[in-house]
Amino acid sequence: MNLNNFTIKSQEAIQQAQQIAQGFGHQQIENEHLFKGIFEVHDNVLPFLLEKLNVNVALLQQVLDKQLESFSKVSGGELMLSREAGKTLNEASIIAKKTKDDYVSIEHLILAVFKSNSKIAQILKDQGVTEKGLNASIDELRQG
Repeated sequence: MNLNNFTIKSQEAIQQAQQIAQGFGHQQIENEHLFKGIFEVHDNVLPFLLEKLNVNVALLQQVLDKQLESFSKVSGGELMLSREAGKTLNEASIIAKKTKDDYVSIEHLILAVFKSNSKIAQILKDQGVTEKGLNASIDELRQG
């Protein structure tokens, strides 16, 4: 995974995820940290997509925060990407290539998180989000 292939906003989201994990005292960056990082650095894209999909954004953020608080805290040690988050970043790169994009954007990260085996992906699915719906919302976003 080459971070130079990520847009500035995507890199900022990953850096924000790292800061969130550190703030909670977590040892690994999980997809939930990435998702919250996306919320925090690009406050337009994710709410737009979620509102198009009729997701209660405020409720989703509360559930996400509760999930982050439930992760075990560790003092000391080195912060690293979890295996699942690493897979997600690789999947985002694959999605970017499939869509013939030169860089991995926030939208690719969101899709990759959704496709992952993480709690946040399950929460989104429980809220009625589908991959087809997410792709349609992203297409609409990119046209607008």
